[in-house]
Amino acid sequence: EVQLQASGGGLVQAGGSLRLSCTTSGFTFDDIHIGWFRQAPGKEREAVGCIGNSDGLTYSADSVKDRITISNDKAKNAVYLQMNNLEPEDTATYYCAAYYSTSRYCKTVQWAFKYWGQGTQVTVSS
Repeated sequence: EVQLQASGGGLVQAGGSLRLSCTTSGFTFDDIHIGWFRQAPGKEREAVGCIGNSDGLTYSADSVKDRITISNDKAKNAVYLQMNNLEPEDTATYYCAAYYSTSRYCKTVQWAFKYWGQGTQVTVSS
């Protein structure tokens, strides 16, 4: 059984940082791409970025690319989302998701992601 679990959310003041973790099990880790998504109350879910686990190539959405870093740890079958200089607009439930791919480059179109984890709440206070 394949599983993903996002964790590391919490309450942080504007300007602060958080590192979210996405732990996985049951996958061939090198063969999957993992994406980060978020959904704020009353808004559609949007992509934050993604990583191809084989080569570690990443993509970050324009809205956050100057403030985030996505990385992985193959020994732990985990992916991380480091978020800095957080803003109240970053308040959302954050999800990680995965799909198998032979491409070096990940993508963030949601229909591509077959496997989704439970979300973790990030709240940024002003």
